Amino acid sequence: MELTLAFPLLVALIAVALFFDFLNGLHDAANSIATIVSTRVLRPQYAVLWAAFFNFIAFLFFGLHVAQTVGTGIIDPHIVTPQVIFAALMGAIVWNIVTWAFGIPSSSSHALVGGLVGAGLARSGFSSIVWSGLLKTAGAIVMSPLIGFVLALFLVLLVTWIFVRQTPFAVDNSFRIMQFFSASLYSLGHGGNDAQKTMGIIAVLLFSQGQLGPEFHVPLWVVLSCQSAMALGTLFGGWRIVHTMGSKITRLNPMQGFCAETGGALTLFAATALGIPVSTTHTITGAIIGVGAARRLSAVRWGLAGNIVIAWVITMPAAALISALTYFLASLIG
Repeated sequence: MELTLAFPLLVALIAVALFFDFLNGLHDAANSIATIVSTRVLRPQYAVLWAAFFNFIAFLFFGLHVAQTVGTGIIDPHIVTPQVIFAALMGAIVWNIVTWAFGIPSSSSHALVGGLVGAGLARSGFSSIVWSGLLKTAGAIVMSPLIGFVLALFLVLLVTWIFVRQTPFAVDNSFRIMQFFSASLYSLGHGGNDAQKTMGIIAVLLFSQGQLGPEFHVPLWVVLSCQSAMALGTLFGGWRIVHTMGSKITRLNPMQGFCAETGGALTLFAATALGIPVSTTHTITGAIIGVGAARRLSAVRWGLAGNIVIAWVITMPAAALISALTYFLASLIG
């Protein structure tokens, strides 16, 4: 392991990690609020406040299994150095900024995983990879949107059957209220899964510098810092991606918004309990497509959905490439 990092540089690197967490909230705010905004249940400025609050309190409801996976289950924590963490964060941050600028709902989660993989490969080759954790995470690229799709589709069919005798006006009013509940659940799931990824990064950095003792764990101040950074990012919103997620993929009414958010939230709760760092973007996109497809297949703009899938596929290798290049440059400078 390399020399211990000077305290000011350690603090600076933690600040970079928290900046990534802020960008994660900014980039993925659409995941939490797109449906409730597009159905006009809440105005955007109120929706981000609602989502940010539930993002922050998520640590009260979930364990830290995802942080454990990111910190020790993607690359070997014993090969981690400050250069590795810096390169991983740069890979994820640069890719997040690029996709945010173009309004593409890519995955901050898989950008971070790709960054870790790229930096690990640049430092120690394939021996640095923890294949069980990486394959589990890669599998979630396919499974999380598929599960979100199926759950949302099932919920639409179930709700339609239950409310078949009610007027559209009565159904609309009922689900405008229920969407507050479903949006809260999704924001909890978002905060519970996504903020833990940065917790894992900061914790493994501290571990590599001998700040955590002999065993890996996540200190409380790291938990609170990451939840705060993500909530702050959500407050600033991600309006370009809100527009894509909330209206360009398919048009939603409050009942469909409720089903999409609830299906997505259930998927995130299960993944977080299992310690799988899934993409909240993938999950809610799959759920939104599911509710659109329940109406009719032509209700979904499949061309746009296909472009989003392409962005999903290239996110990990693109972030890994940026990360590896950053690692080599940092090594030359260092």
